[in-house]
Amino acid sequence: MTKKQKLELTWVGKENRPRLEPRILREIPERSYHAAARVSDNDIFDNILIHGDNLLALKALEADFAGQVKCVYIDPPFNTQQAFDHYEDGLEHSLWLALIRDRLEIIHRLMAPDGTLFIHIDDNELAYLTVLTDEIFGRRNRINIATFKQGSATGHKSINPGLVSTSNFILIYAKDKSVWKPNRVFTARFERDKRYGQFIENVAEPFAEWRFCTLMRAFSDAKGIPEKAVKKALGDDFETEMTAFVHANAEAVIQLARPDYNAVSSAAREMIDASKSAPREVFKLERPNLSDMYFIGGQRILFYADKLKLVDGQYVAGEPLTSIWDDILSNNLHNEGGVDFPKGKKPEALIKRCLDLSTNPGDWVLDSFGGSGTTGAAAHKMGRRWIMVELRDQAHTHILPRLQKVINGSDQGGISKAVDWKGGGGFRYYELAPSLLEKDKWGREIISRDYDAAMLAEALCKLEGYTYQPSPDIWWQQGQSSERDFLYVTTQTLGPDELAALSDDVGPDRSLLILCSAWRGNADQFANLTLRKIPNHIRSKCEWGHDDYSLNVANLPMAEAVEDDAPPPARNPLQGGLFDGEDGQ
Repeated sequence: MTKKQKLELTWVGKENRPRLEPRILREIPERSYHAAARVSDNDIFDNILIHGDNLLALKALEADFAGQVKCVYIDPPFNTQQAFDHYEDGLEHSLWLALIRDRLEIIHRLMAPDGTLFIHIDDNELAYLTVLTDEIFGRRNRINIATFKQGSATGHKSINPGLVSTSNFILIYAKDKSVWKPNRVFTARFERDKRYGQFIENVAEPFAEWRFCTLMRAFSDAKGIPEKAVKKALGDDFETEMTAFVHANAEAVIQLARPDYNAVSSAAREMIDASKSAPREVFKLERPNLSDMYFIGGQRILFYADKLKLVDGQYVAGEPLTSIWDDILSNNLHNEGGVDFPKGKKPEALIKRCLDLSTNPGDWVLDSFGGSGTTGAAAHKMGRRWIMVELRDQAHTHILPRLQKVINGSDQGGISKAVDWKGGGGFRYYELAPSLLEKDKWGREIISRDYDAAMLAEALCKLEGYTYQPSPDIWWQQGQSSERDFLYVTTQTLGPDELAALSDDVGPDRSLLILCSAWRGNADQFANLTLRKIPNHIRSKCEWGHDDYSLNVANLPMAEAVEDDAPPPARNPLQGGLFDGEDGQ
């Protein structure tokens, strides 16, 4: 039997995977923020901002949020080949791919079955990233690759030889395409569709009595200006006023279109034939659960009203969303959100489009490259629940003040007017707890002194796969994995009498995992108890004391390897954390 083969992307060190410590999160109440008063019944207060390494933060979220996140938008570093001056190209790609892979695998587990992933990237790693994400999510779950126009060929760009790069890309994946149900999204077309050049003078009357004229004739009559003089009379205002007239009378503005005879239903074909036989009569085809169709002279009557869609709070000629997103420019964003983030900030309108497509109010949205906080700002204004992670100081200098302005309603930029944002809600601010184990002066791994009893119990629950759920009534029920399986943590040494009392209290229909410093006596005589010594029991479970998994050369063993033909040691131009929001939003 031949070994099953598969198509996959390989790179140096692909087999090396971090053994992540499932850290707990500690709320810092003085940094959490809530509106002074509830603005509406739909205010959301359980949003989460995490300051810390984003890979550790994703791991920390996994126990509580696996399968719950409806939308993930990430804007990772673009790997512009400037991070490793002394490394050959293959190793640079390998480091970048490994770091992306580690994060995408956890993100996949966090996503809801019908969830959507958006990855914002440029063309430096687009091809590699697509193949990598295909491998993790499945090629069948790739929805599309949207092209986002993020600039124009102006200024210094316009003098460069060759092609001027003005685009980024949005990779769109479903967790499971078979259950993925995107919302219908339309983009605004502000210019008038001039193909609609006819008008029904008496559209309110029965269709058999309709009278038709040109749109120009109807417009000039409404203005009280002769048809031949109306353009000159209105001058530069003509098109603006004509568009307003069309929108105000959209039910009467029409165009005639010849249908594809072979593509329509048999009932529609009968109407087409009948209207050809009586070319001056209007024929109507009633369709249950669909809009009625009208025909005259073998052609279908198309109404401008059917083109109008509610886009960003106003009715405009809407077109279905395509894979070319050239209507949201990311220039002139320096004031959006009230924070400065040169070359990294993304427009709130871009995040809104992703959320419009993939979420509904109340859904969870995740961005693990928080940047300047655009994702949280847009999600908050749209009534979605959000989680953002940011390692660097911009969590304090950018995201905190930006979200505070959103909550108190003073941020009226970005998408605020489109969604009629008035303020409200709140968020909780968390820091990653320090590593559970630290080394004493003799180099031995011991429980960190930063952990109190409650933190220790919560951390060990995460490590053992239990839900931290202390019972208010039963002192030994600190964690739970099922209705009958519980966990108890103590730093004390348990004696035979204490074990016997615990065994009696647990009873024959339940089991208890006890993590303690030591015990005396024969624990095997208690069938419902399992005892493990800490920290010995947990020392080999993961990597301890590793606080930064970002793209920092100094932290990567691969970067320190020395061979006969190895490059010189790399400097670290990244200042600790390019992979935690350098591009960001």
